[in-house]
Amino acid sequence: MKKMPLKMKLLSDAIFGSGFSVPGDADIFPQVDDKGFPYMKGSTFKGVFRETLESYLMWQGMDENEILQKISGLLGTAGSNLDSTHQLVFSDFVLSEAVREKMLELPEISSDEITDTLTNLRTFTRLDEQGMAEDGSLRNVRCINKGLIFYSTIVLSDPEDQDLVRDVLGMIKWVGTMRNRGFGKVKIEEVDEK
Repeated sequence: MKKMPLKMKLLSDAIFGSGFSVPGDADIFPQVDDKGFPYMKGSTFKGVFRETLESYLMWQGMDENEILQKISGLLGTAGSNLDSTHQLVFSDFVLSEAVREKMLELPEISSDEITDTLTNLRTFTRLDEQGMAEDGSLRNVRCINKGLIFYSTIVLSDPEDQDLVRDVLGMIKWVGTMRNRGFGKVKIEEVDEK
Protein backbone atom coordinates (compact mmCIF):
# COMPACT_ATOMS: atom_id res chain seq x y z
CA MET A 1 0.00 0.00 0.00
CA LYS A 2 1.15 3.50 -0.84
CA LYS A 3 -0.16 6.78 0.54
CA MET A 4 -0.15 9.93 -1.57
CA PRO A 5 -0.73 13.04 0.58
CA LEU A 6 -2.18 15.89 -1.47
CA LYS A 7 -2.86 19.58 -1.13
CA MET A 8 -5.43 21.46 -3.15
CA LYS A 9 -5.22 25.26 -3.32
CA LEU A 10 -8.32 27.16 -4.43
CA LEU A 11 -7.31 29.54 -7.24
CA SER A 12 -10.87 30.85 -7.38
CA ASP A 13 -13.86 30.74 -5.07
CA ALA A 14 -15.27 27.21 -5.04
CA ILE A 15 -18.55 25.50 -4.26
CA PHE A 16 -18.36 22.05 -2.67
CA GLY A 17 -22.11 21.70 -2.57
CA SER A 18 -23.83 19.81 0.21
CA GLY A 19 -27.07 19.32 -1.71
CA PHE A 20 -28.85 21.46 0.88
CA SER A 21 -30.04 25.03 0.97
CA VAL A 22 -30.24 27.20 4.08
CA PRO A 23 -33.42 29.29 4.23
CA GLY A 24 -32.55 32.97 4.51
CA ASP A 25 -28.93 32.33 3.50
CA ALA A 26 -28.12 30.30 0.40
CA ASP A 27 -29.83 28.18 -2.24
CA ILE A 28 -26.55 26.26 -2.60
CA PHE A 29 -24.66 25.75 0.66
CA PRO A 30 -21.18 24.21 0.95
CA GLN A 31 -20.40 20.93 2.66
CA VAL A 32 -19.32 21.84 6.22
CA ASP A 33 -18.44 19.72 9.25
CA ASP A 34 -20.01 20.05 12.70
CA LYS A 35 -17.60 22.91 13.59
CA GLY A 36 -18.49 24.90 10.44
CA PHE A 37 -15.33 24.14 8.41
CA PRO A 38 -15.92 23.56 4.69
CA TYR A 39 -14.57 20.39 3.11
CA MET A 40 -14.90 18.27 -0.02
CA LYS A 41 -15.99 14.68 0.38
CA GLY A 42 -13.51 12.09 -0.84
CA SER A 43 -16.32 10.41 -2.80
CA THR A 44 -17.05 13.69 -4.60
CA PHE A 45 -13.40 14.09 -5.56
CA LYS A 46 -13.31 10.46 -6.64
CA GLY A 47 -16.04 11.33 -9.17
CA VAL A 48 -13.91 14.18 -10.58
CA PHE A 49 -10.92 11.82 -10.67
CA ARG A 50 -12.99 9.13 -12.47
CA GLU A 51 -14.15 11.63 -15.12
CA THR A 52 -10.59 12.87 -15.70
CA LEU A 53 -9.16 9.33 -15.72
CA GLU A 54 -11.63 8.33 -18.43
CA SER A 55 -10.50 11.25 -20.62
CA TYR A 56 -6.85 10.48 -19.94
CA LEU A 57 -7.20 6.82 -20.92
CA MET A 58 -9.15 7.76 -24.05
CA TRP A 59 -6.34 10.15 -25.07
CA GLN A 60 -3.89 7.28 -24.50
CA GLY A 61 -5.68 5.37 -27.27
CA MET A 62 -7.51 2.77 -25.17
CA ASP A 63 -10.80 1.44 -26.48
CA GLU A 64 -14.03 1.65 -24.46
CA ASN A 65 -13.74 -1.85 -22.96
CA GLU A 66 -10.11 -1.31 -21.90
CA ILE A 67 -11.08 2.02 -20.31
CA LEU A 68 -13.98 0.49 -18.38
CA GLN A 69 -11.77 -2.37 -17.19
CA LYS A 70 -8.97 -0.02 -16.04
CA ILE A 71 -11.39 2.35 -14.27
CA SER A 72 -13.22 -0.46 -12.45
CA GLY A 73 -9.86 -1.97 -11.46
CA LEU A 74 -8.69 1.32 -9.95
CA LEU A 75 -11.91 2.77 -8.61
CA GLY A 76 -14.36 -0.09 -8.41
CA THR A 77 -17.68 -0.16 -10.18
CA ALA A 78 -19.75 3.02 -9.94
CA GLY A 79 -22.35 2.67 -7.19
CA SER A 80 -20.66 -0.40 -5.67
CA ASN A 81 -19.06 -0.55 -2.23
CA LEU A 82 -17.20 -3.78 -2.97
CA ASP A 83 -13.44 -3.56 -2.57
CA SER A 84 -11.13 -4.34 -5.44
CA THR A 85 -7.48 -5.33 -5.06
CA HIS A 86 -6.34 -2.20 -6.93
CA GLN A 87 -8.97 0.19 -5.69
CA LEU A 88 -7.87 3.71 -4.79
CA VAL A 89 -9.22 5.14 -1.54
CA PHE A 90 -9.81 8.90 -1.31
CA SER A 91 -10.02 10.75 2.01
CA ASP A 92 -11.95 14.01 2.36
CA PHE A 93 -10.20 17.28 1.44
CA VAL A 94 -10.06 19.26 4.71
CA LEU A 95 -8.32 22.36 6.05
CA SER A 96 -5.10 21.78 7.99
CA GLU A 97 -5.29 20.92 11.66
CA ALA A 98 -3.26 24.08 12.43
CA VAL A 99 -5.87 26.34 10.76
CA ARG A 100 -8.70 24.52 12.52
CA GLU A 101 -6.99 24.82 15.93
CA LYS A 102 -6.24 28.55 15.50
CA MET A 103 -9.85 29.32 14.60
CA LEU A 104 -11.24 27.19 17.41
CA GLU A 105 -9.00 29.06 19.90
CA LEU A 106 -11.00 32.24 19.26
CA PRO A 107 -13.23 32.91 22.24
CA GLU A 108 -16.82 31.75 21.81
CA ILE A 109 -16.64 31.36 18.02
CA SER A 110 -19.65 29.54 16.65
CA SER A 111 -19.80 27.11 13.75
CA ASP A 112 -21.83 29.69 11.78
CA GLU A 113 -19.10 32.31 12.35
CA ILE A 114 -16.42 29.87 11.16
CA THR A 115 -18.43 29.15 8.01
CA ASP A 116 -19.04 32.88 7.42
CA THR A 117 -15.30 33.59 7.81
CA LEU A 118 -14.22 30.94 5.30
CA THR A 119 -16.98 31.55 2.73
CA ASN A 120 -18.77 34.39 1.00
CA LEU A 121 -22.26 34.85 -0.38
CA ARG A 122 -22.76 35.39 -4.13
CA THR A 123 -26.01 36.40 -5.77
CA PHE A 124 -27.03 35.35 -9.29
CA THR A 125 -29.99 36.02 -11.49
CA ARG A 126 -31.07 34.95 -14.96
CA LEU A 127 -31.56 37.68 -17.57
CA ASP A 128 -34.35 37.72 -20.13
CA GLU A 129 -33.94 38.72 -23.80
CA GLN A 130 -34.13 42.42 -22.87
CA GLY A 131 -31.37 42.08 -20.28
CA MET A 132 -33.76 42.34 -17.34
CA ALA A 133 -33.78 39.95 -14.39
CA GLU A 134 -36.32 37.18 -14.83
CA ASP A 135 -38.93 36.93 -12.08
CA GLY A 136 -38.08 34.27 -9.50
CA SER A 137 -34.56 33.71 -10.82
CA LEU A 138 -32.61 35.25 -7.90
CA ARG A 139 -30.27 32.67 -6.33
CA ASN A 140 -27.81 32.96 -3.45
CA VAL A 141 -24.77 30.69 -3.41
CA ARG A 142 -22.32 30.36 -0.51
CA CYS A 143 -18.79 29.97 -1.95
CA ILE A 144 -15.59 28.82 -0.27
CA ASN A 145 -12.99 31.59 -0.32
CA LYS A 146 -10.24 31.64 -2.92
CA GLY A 147 -6.77 30.97 -1.48
CA LEU A 148 -7.75 28.32 1.06
CA ILE A 149 -5.72 25.11 1.02
CA PHE A 150 -7.25 21.69 1.63
CA TYR A 151 -5.45 18.42 2.34
CA SER A 152 -6.29 14.81 1.48
CA THR A 153 -4.67 11.42 1.03
CA ILE A 154 -5.10 8.81 -1.67
CA VAL A 155 -4.24 5.26 -0.65
CA LEU A 156 -3.11 3.04 -3.51
CA SER A 157 -3.31 -0.73 -3.17
CA ASP A 158 -0.71 -1.10 -5.91
CA PRO A 159 2.21 1.42 -5.81
CA GLU A 160 2.71 0.84 -9.55
CA ASP A 161 -0.42 2.95 -10.16
CA GLN A 162 1.26 6.02 -8.66
CA ASP A 163 2.52 7.51 -11.95
CA LEU A 164 -0.91 7.14 -13.56
CA VAL A 165 -2.56 8.76 -10.52
CA ARG A 166 -0.04 11.64 -10.66
CA ASP A 167 -0.74 12.19 -14.36
CA VAL A 168 -4.50 12.28 -13.79
CA LEU A 169 -4.20 14.59 -10.76
CA GLY A 170 -2.11 16.95 -12.88
CA MET A 171 -4.99 17.23 -15.34
CA ILE A 172 -7.58 18.21 -12.74
CA LYS A 173 -7.98 21.99 -12.87
CA TRP A 174 -11.62 22.46 -11.76
CA VAL A 175 -13.67 20.87 -8.96
CA GLY A 176 -17.05 21.41 -7.37
CA THR A 177 -20.27 22.98 -8.58
CA MET A 178 -20.64 25.75 -11.20
CA ARG A 179 -17.26 25.10 -12.83
CA ASN A 180 -18.68 26.45 -16.09
CA ARG A 181 -19.07 29.84 -14.32
CA GLY A 182 -15.45 30.02 -13.18
CA PHE A 183 -15.83 28.50 -9.72
CA GLY A 184 -13.55 25.79 -8.39
CA LYS A 185 -10.27 26.44 -10.19
CA VAL A 186 -7.63 24.51 -8.24
CA LYS A 187 -3.99 23.50 -8.14
CA ILE A 188 -3.44 19.99 -6.78
CA GLU A 189 0.02 18.89 -5.67
CA GLU A 190 1.50 15.89 -3.94
CA VAL A 191 3.08 16.86 -0.61
CA ASP A 192 5.66 15.34 1.69
CA GLU A 193 4.05 12.88 4.14
CA LYS A 194 5.53 14.84 7.07
